[in-house]
Amino acid sequence: MVEVRNLVKKYGNHMAVNHLNFTIEKGKIYGFLGPNGAGKSTTMNMITGYIASTEGEILIDGHNILEEPEVAKKKIGYLPEIPPLYVDMTVLEYLRFAAELKGIPKSKRAENIKEVMSTTKLDSVKNRLIKNLSKGYRQRVGLAQALLGYPEIIILDEPTVGLDPKQIIEIRDLIKSLGNRHTVILSSHILSEVSAVCDHVLIIDKGRLVASDSPENLSRVMSGANALEITVKGKEEVIRKALDMVENIEELVYHQSIVKDACDFTVKITGEQDMRENIFFALAEAKCPILKMQSSNMSLEEVFLKLTDNAGRSVLEEDSVFEADNEEELLQQEAKEESEEALINENTAESGEEEEE
Repeated sequence: MVEVRNLVKKYGNHMAVNHLNFTIEKGKIYGFLGPNGAGKSTTMNMITGYIASTEGEILIDGHNILEEPEVAKKKIGYLPEIPPLYVDMTVLEYLRFAAELKGIPKSKRAENIKEVMSTTKLDSVKNRLIKNLSKGYRQRVGLAQALLGYPEIIILDEPTVGLDPKQIIEIRDLIKSLGNRHTVILSSHILSEVSAVCDHVLIIDKGRLVASDSPENLSRVMSGANALEITVKGKEEVIRKALDMVENIEELVYHQSIVKDACDFTVKITGEQDMRENIFFALAEAKCPILKMQSSNMSLEEVFLKLTDNAGRSVLEEDSVFEADNEEELLQQEAKEESEEALINENTAESGEEEEE
């Protein structure tokens, strides 16, 4: 588990990370999203212990990353955006070198290296120079070094950047498989990839956490309704009559379909029930085949753009997906800072009066 508590990072007067609070639970794949300059990379670097925070703390399984760095960092495997490779080494030489740097006992190195090469499918290129490998295979080598030492938490910063579509799919499948054995934190600008791979999404903007939930819940809440888009073959009145028998359908909105002899409908559903099965059976009984049925919720890309443009945050605040606790703590912290500043000014004024006397 990773606990981030009241995390702050300042560069001079610039607040890069502004009182972040969140928890990463074991056994899940987390997507960490934010526009350029949001503080995403800074936060990732603080979680890995690469840079120190100005305020707050990060606990890795209860160990403070700054106070107990050796213990905490052994629990983390990190793949930065540019993998730290020595390209004049072979894959096997590099992994032996990385295993030694990580302090893996000699008696366990060979077995561990064999395991990570198998996981990342590097066996066929283990004796090739890294500089002669494709970008996709270089990324696999970087991922293999992150897996050395049996870390519980894997942190991946833009793992598919610069890869071709086939390589992206291969790395995506590999990340999914890692989620069965590790906690994975994935930073990526490819939002469709995050939506396909991640169980939970954290979105930050201007150094603050603006959303924390599953991609599905974020899409539902931001869309403002539980709705389905369906295309059904048959007459409008027959389809309406069949769907009128289905409970929890709040409204049916008809749209003219481009498909011959078919109708398009937006089906608005009361509450959060999954009504797909009920709709299927009702239309099957009416002998009206369903040609298409899909959620009308917003995509993760649309959610991301809306949130980071400040337009959609009030929706999340009302639905509690927004990190209200984080906001409350932030307000308390700001009040505390204002109080401290007032006290300093008061003391300064008193000191000035004493000097005049």
